[in-house]
Amino acid sequence: MRHSAPQYPATAVDGVLRFASIGGLELETGGYLPDVVLGYETWGQLNADASNAVFVAHALTGSTHVARGHTDEPGWWDELVGPGRPVDTNRFYVVAANMIGGCYGSTGPSSLDPQGLPWGSRFPLVTIRDAVRAEARLADRLGIARWHAVLGGSLGGARALEWAATEPDRVQRCAVIAATPASTAEQIAFAQAQIAAIRLDPDFSGGDYYNGNPPLAGLGLARRIAHITYRSEPELEYRFGRSPQEDENPFGAVLPAERGRYAVESYLDHQAGKLAGRFDANTYLVLTEALMGHDVARGRGSLRQALARTTAEFFVAAVESDRLYFPQQSADLAAALPRGTQVHLIRAPIGHDGFLTNVREIAGPLQAAFFA
Repeated sequence: MRHSAPQYPATAVDGVLRFASIGGLELETGGYLPDVVLGYETWGQLNADASNAVFVAHALTGSTHVARGHTDEPGWWDELVGPGRPVDTNRFYVVAANMIGGCYGSTGPSSLDPQGLPWGSRFPLVTIRDAVRAEARLADRLGIARWHAVLGGSLGGARALEWAATEPDRVQRCAVIAATPASTAEQIAFAQAQIAAIRLDPDFSGGDYYNGNPPLAGLGLARRIAHITYRSEPELEYRFGRSPQEDENPFGAVLPAERGRYAVESYLDHQAGKLAGRFDANTYLVLTEALMGHDVARGRGSLRQALARTTAEFFVAAVESDRLYFPQQSADLAAALPRGTQVHLIRAPIGHDGFLTNVREIAGPLQAAFFA
């Protein structure tokens, strides 16, 4: 039954991973997952009428840890969420859930099936709409009938938009940051290259690698491809140019495999290693394929028709130097919304990742619009 009384305490310690059982979930493309669990964190306290709840959706490889909490571990949106921040956790009850299929507390490919074996290659295809349906059940269990606001960037922005379209009566305000109404052919192409990099790793074993070596090389290559799209060409040129990595010489060997690296190569290697050390390759595939399938208008007519059923007030933002999700795509989204909405620009030269590194550029307008 929807909008039931809370099953989990709303006054838990800030920023600590918790788990909610939401039951079996039938998926959009025909799959089924029994006994689904969502990992989530909360900050602040839910008020008596549950009117101060804010949902924050993470990006592709993000976690539930949006902001600092009990352990003071840095969060990925500390500048936006926390006591005295634009999303002030002294006033608002913030919830961040790991997307279904994830590897930060939610049921995903590395989780055990009813027979006690990792799902692996048998984990079904999930969509952004499946994620919203799962998150809606979490809201039910927390006693939240309607979100004061739903916000996210990149994949999180796609989830926020889908929340507004799929559950219009449950979203009062929706912030879609560095995200688009649908994945384009180029975005799908970049994603497909990342998927192939993982699947072609000999250690991938068709997705059933949990009793052996994980496909770290493939996951690292996928991250390299992705990270190039997350950063802008001017930023890479400014930081690295053609400089060699310290103590390495790109012209210091006869054989190509033995030459030294350029500094930008070392940077990509570092990013690859960081992700491979903390993320599951199958989860990377599941979430990437969900994002490839993102299209808020799918089965709903035109984009304008699909958004006509939304009732939320929208805040749309784009990174001006983004070469993965172009600002024009955010403008197209804003133009299709039923109520006049402008696009706020994050003025950062870094590229797509500016929605994380330079969120202060929109913190003021977002606070004024949604959290004053």
